[in-house]
Amino acid sequence: CLQGFQITHSLGGGTGAGMGTLLISKIREEFPDRMMATFSVVPSPKVSDTVVEPYNATLSVHQLVENSDETFCIDNEALYDICMRTLKLSSPSYGDLNHLVSAVMSGVTTCLRFPGQLNSDLRKLAVNMVPFPRLHFFMVGFAPLTSRGAHSFRAVSVPELTQQMFDPKNMMAASDFRNGRYLTCCAIFRGKVAMKEVEDQMRNVQNKNATYFVEWIPNNIQTALCAIPPRGLKMSSTFIGNS
Repeated sequence: CLQGFQITHSLGGGTGAGMGTLLISKIREEFPDRMMATFSVVPSPKVSDTVVEPYNATLSVHQLVENSDETFCIDNEALYDICMRTLKLSSPSYGDLNHLVSAVMSGVTTCLRFPGQLNSDLRKLAVNMVPFPRLHFFMVGFAPLTSRGAHSFRAVSVPELTQQMFDPKNMMAASDFRNGRYLTCCAIFRGKVAMKEVEDQMRNVQNKNATYFVEWIPNNIQTALCAIPPRGLKMSSTFIGNS
């Protein structure tokens, strides 16, 4: 049974913005009842290589508002910052940036690919994350992110993952959520993780940071668990925030 479509594109160039959004609108015409998720690389002022990036992005966002159900926003500036500050890479390559994006994509699609205790497919994610149809632009993050040197002696626990997951430095869009408020969030944990521990941590986050969450949506952090960890890690978490 076809659940939906996932499209990866950049909003800065002509192909990703023009051809990408045309493809999305054509798919929407053919399959109006299927989910449309896009991983969109948005332009950022510091890392820009074409003059017309703002025009391309502005024109394609209109299409995404109308034809996409979930848009995961990623930007190169935030990815470079993560590579240099957190992963301590002196000159990150596109491969390093793509590796970060693939980690998030893998986390978001975990529940489609593996059985889990609390599964959330594309439709369930949209139901829980999107209070109004046009507000479906998400910030994403991934934990644990550590430099290669510190990798071997850093213990990974649920509190550690939660703390890193909600850290603005871990967001893959260069936008500080502390300047706004979250409508909804989703935390997807992978590995041998206790459900109770996850729920306790999420409750703590909401109680301590109540000012960062809108008060008219109670219990607005959704959690999903999958027992199969990503390759090379004992546990990981993926963060999706609608702010």
